[in-house]
Amino acid sequence: MKLFFNIVSGSAELLIFAVMIYQLFVSVSGLKKNKEVQTQHKPNRTFAILVAAHNEEKVIGALLDNLRQLNYPQDMYEIFVICDNCTDRTAAIAAERGVHAMVRTDPSRRGKGYAMEWMLERLWERERQYDAVVVLDADNLVDPRFLLEINNKLVEGHCVIQSYVDTKNPYDSWVSLSYAITYWFLNRMWQQSRYNWGLPSTLAGTGMVFEAKLLKEMGWNATSLTEDVEFTARCVQNDIYPTWAGRAIVYDEKPITLWSSIRQRVRWMRGHTECAKMYFKPLLLRALRTRKMFHLDIALYLFQPIRFMIGAAVYVMTYLQLATPLYTHFALLRMIPAWGWVVLNLVLFLQFPLIMFLERKPLKSYWGLILFPVFQFTWFPITFIGFITSKNKSWNHTVHTRSIRIEDVTR
Repeated sequence: MKLFFNIVSGSAELLIFAVMIYQLFVSVSGLKKNKEVQTQHKPNRTFAILVAAHNEEKVIGALLDNLRQLNYPQDMYEIFVICDNCTDRTAAIAAERGVHAMVRTDPSRRGKGYAMEWMLERLWERERQYDAVVVLDADNLVDPRFLLEINNKLVEGHCVIQSYVDTKNPYDSWVSLSYAITYWFLNRMWQQSRYNWGLPSTLAGTGMVFEAKLLKEMGWNATSLTEDVEFTARCVQNDIYPTWAGRAIVYDEKPITLWSSIRQRVRWMRGHTECAKMYFKPLLLRALRTRKMFHLDIALYLFQPIRFMIGAAVYVMTYLQLATPLYTHFALLRMIPAWGWVVLNLVLFLQFPLIMFLERKPLKSYWGLILFPVFQFTWFPITFIGFITSKNKSWNHTVHTRSIRIEDVTR
């Protein structure tokens, strides 16, 4: 029994260590920003900008004003606000701003995925058709050059694009600053690194752009709690590789309290777990069959909840090994020495201040590193809860406390 347990626990430890080393190896490429000179193409793609909104009266006005001021011909894009089961003035504010207020009422099918599917059906029925569809959240703001940068990517032949997602309220609380640090890291060490390696980017829920022709062919069909993860997996499964537009910036509002953050991340983990159950095995088998890193990389991305679960178990057992008599009685988890885990985790943590330095973030942002480990540690119970409750598809709305305008973010 002791031998069996040690084989199982040791194998799990080696698996997690190997996945973390792989991610570290891939991410190193992100330390160097790609300095390619991108050709600036004249605006020649038309856009339907879809804004997913549920009771967003406090923030929707600022976004719509922002979208009206983009550096792109206004007759080449239209704005559609999906007023999904709203009970406030979201639709009225959209109508006052002169955009399309698309009112949807379906309490039994709640969530962004269902709202997107509903909206696209109506978009395809309209007399005017568009070259591409942009997906934003109502609490977003976008850089004035956003559509110009996306137009460049489309002209170059890309059909699924993820933009750079930044945080519009990083200094509202230690929680929002922890989100900001996470996204600064992800943009550089996840998206930029994969872009440099030629690997697929992963969609992030907002700032997503799809060629309309592709959406019509594939259909949306992404109605899980994490429609971005689901559509990423479907794309790669069909040999369609999303790319990253690092110069097209979207600013996303983040929760400011730990409780609201936990609720949001539990939903993310529920959706991610559901997607892993659907797509991890097919993508892994395809990776083994085709020997393509594209499929393996996204399979490992889907593996994240399981990695967190096993990783938490490894940390617990390592503690038991070092701090209790179990160390001498059972010699648990001796496959990787304790110093190996210490070094790996130290290197992983030091990446965050390094990226903040490379991205020239203000000195006050470094205060966030004090409580950032607390934020990171909460991922373990969040992942466990999301894993065991993955069948729960309830959607929790993030409450907004104030309106932030693009001038407040970019000045």
